Amino acid sequence: MTDIRATATRRSGHAQATGRVSSDDTQVTKEFRQVVNMSSEALTAWLRTDESRTVGDKSSDKSESIGHRSGRRIVRLLDKNEGDLTAGDHAHMRKVVGYVHRHMAQRPAGNVTGTNWRFSLMNWGHDPSRLSSKSD
Repeated sequence: MTDIRATATRRSGHAQATGRVSSDDTQVTKEFRQVVNMSSEALTAWLRTDESRTVGDKSSDKSESIGHRSGRRIVRLLDKNEGDLTAGDHAHMRKVVGYVHRHMAQRPAGNVTGTNWRFSLMNWGHDPSRLSSKSD
């Protein structure tokens, strides 16, 4: 697996300036597609629920959590053609991959179905109770 921090450090912005996709961007896109196991339709439906709005870190001046905001961006990324992804899109994909990996390592014991831990991950496009397939 790619070390996301090292990948982010190596990025020079060259891909955006030239319109070319770097191997780092290709790798992060692949990892993003692996960790985001919810379809854009399933994620959109989830983000409309009360549960999705109750979890996550909210800054004092905003009512929407960072994860919920990220989920809305993830929906847009899932609906984009790969050739239309920007350097900013790839940076957000790295953030998503890192978040999912960190939080999966903190899985609580027992059934996680109705837990804030699962709900938070779902805001980031990953439902830990599903297989890696995006089928609904």
